[in-house]
Amino acid sequence: MMRSDSPTSHFQITIEPSGRSFTATPDETILAAGISAGIAMPYGCKDGACGSCKCKKIEGVVTHGPHQSKALSDEDEAHGFVLTCCATAHSNVVLESRQVTTEGAHPIKKMPTRVSGMDKKSADVMLIKLQLPANDNFAYHAGQYVEFLLRDGVRRSYSMANAPHLLASGGALELHIRHLPGGLFTDHVFNVMKEKEILRIEGPYGSFYLREDSDKPLIFLASGTGFAPLKAMLEHMLHKGITRPTTLYWGARRPGDLYMDDWVKQQLTQMPHLRYVPVISNALPEDAWTGRTGFVHQAVLQDLPDLADYQVYACGVPIMVDLARAAYTTLAGLPEDEFFADAFTSEMDKAQDAVKP
Repeated sequence: MMRSDSPTSHFQITIEPSGRSFTATPDETILAAGISAGIAMPYGCKDGACGSCKCKKIEGVVTHGPHQSKALSDEDEAHGFVLTCCATAHSNVVLESRQVTTEGAHPIKKMPTRVSGMDKKSADVMLIKLQLPANDNFAYHAGQYVEFLLRDGVRRSYSMANAPHLLASGGALELHIRHLPGGLFTDHVFNVMKEKEILRIEGPYGSFYLREDSDKPLIFLASGTGFAPLKAMLEHMLHKGITRPTTLYWGARRPGDLYMDDWVKQQLTQMPHLRYVPVISNALPEDAWTGRTGFVHQAVLQDLPDLADYQVYACGVPIMVDLARAAYTTLAGLPEDEFFADAFTSEMDKAQDAVKP
């Protein structure tokens, strides 16, 4: 059959080794088509910045839209790797993605929400609560995120910081928002936002959630507000009675940046299988910090030089996630498919990186 790139063409995308398939047109990304079909491929930012969706192309022709070289280098592309979030198909395509699951993906919804609470947890972190429509059943995996739909098509992404079962009795979505001065949305949150404000969201998105079919011990690795989705996972584990040995490593610049340190310590009394290791990178004398110091990903290696039998869930700034992935898989024997990550790539991060056309 001849290849056709007309807008009405539909190409079959097959994911190995699962054998699941869906169709995509040349004017939609492979990831967007997969999400619409309920196929749970791995992804994070959806705009070519984080590299979470990178996978191997076995067959077919794809074209990449704009993306960052750190997410997909020229060498990666030459070796047949693709970013599904910015790749479009121009023939039938076969991809290898080991993280495709058989779990049913939760439906993606757009809905209005009302700000029902605001709590400034530190100088630059705001906890906000969003009340959902009373008649809307919003389902998600602990660890996933929603996107705020702002004016002019602008979107901003934030992870849910509470487990989904807490919404069942009329609870609110909890989000942790770090202030980036000059940020379109975060300036609004810290300087203008009031309770009862109406915001539109869409979700759930993301493939960052606990793989419950494993009994391996867990390393939760967070920097800054990367703690938010891991908090949701801990609440989910407590609710489900999951008692896998778990160590939370939470890195911050100063002790005050561990903005829910007391909450974590309270969980230790309810979760005897949980261990907590806060790590500070820039402590000053006036902090009187006597705990661990340095880079948080290095603290894991100091404690656990052999990660061959672990699963790691890492969330935070891209450099921490990238360094952890490289170190754990090359130095500590962690299998590549047991490292799950969500890199918080801000608009500033994207602007500072060269974007390949």
